[in-house]
Amino acid sequence: MDNTQLEAVLEEYVQDRRKEKYVAVMEVLEKAMILVPAMPPQGLDEETEKLMKEGRQIKLPPEAKVVPCLLRKETGEQALPIFTSAAQIPQDKKSPALMAMPFGSCVSMIMANKGQVETVVLNPFTHNMVLPQEILDVAAKRLGAPKQPKTIRVTEKQFQQLVHNRVTLHLLPKYLFENKEEGLKHLQHEEGELILRFYRECYPEDRKSAVAVRQGDFSVMALNVTEDMQITRIDMPDESAKNGICYRAYAVWLRETKELRYYTLEKTEQGNQIGQIGPDGKHELVEQAPDNGAEIEAVMGLAARI
Repeated sequence: MDNTQLEAVLEEYVQDRRKEKYVAVMEVLEKAMILVPAMPPQGLDEETEKLMKEGRQIKLPPEAKVVPCLLRKETGEQALPIFTSAAQIPQDKKSPALMAMPFGSCVSMIMANKGQVETVVLNPFTHNMVLPQEILDVAAKRLGAPKQPKTIRVTEKQFQQLVHNRVTLHLLPKYLFENKEEGLKHLQHEEGELILRFYRECYPEDRKSAVAVRQGDFSVMALNVTEDMQITRIDMPDESAKNGICYRAYAVWLRETKELRYYTLEKTEQGNQIGQIGPDGKHELVEQAPDNGAEIEAVMGLAARI
């Protein structure tokens, strides 16, 4: 934990308790880890209990029930003390345990037990910044769970096309860039068997038998076009010759510099295009594919141009 910035804005707030300073503290606090005094959790194994009694840091199991230590105000209301660091707690005010948690988790805990805690007090023995219920309500909204992404339903055929593009535009080039010449050798030797493995990765365990392509649907051919350049052509299944789909790929190996290039042939609304994927996974369409079947010459030109 490093709450240096939080303690700095707290100091400013203590010196000048204007609304703007309070807001500045809240903006930093919402992103911070804080310490919550607590009673020792029950049901821990012997080793964990021993470490805790020695004052060592431990990671609580998910099922552990934590009971925070509360402060009782003169009015009878209960407040939850939280701290930016253990140094903010006087020696005579030490609790049996200190629990580190994100401030957002602390707010969630309070919201789940409304009525038991009226306020939160940040560093009560030093800065004594009070967070009343209305402030906690605002923080809860700001720190609320992100909206769930919309579920988009696709047909089985659309899913297969998505998987195909994930393999040809991401998984296969990633494998080749990571393994380079050795990866190319495996591809040339195993052909469709290797590519099929990437397809299976995209399906859940109970649906791997639903993979629509077969090992024999792919064709891999290696060509030593120059002394320095080898091109491996990968023909995809016939079904891939549709708009938005990669129907052929070329992996170029430059022997002298030990570099790999990866090019795709894709059917688009503007006609067949040559795409390029870099080692960083960036994909872009670079030029129109030739109509006269001179794809290899076009790929050689692109590879030599870099």
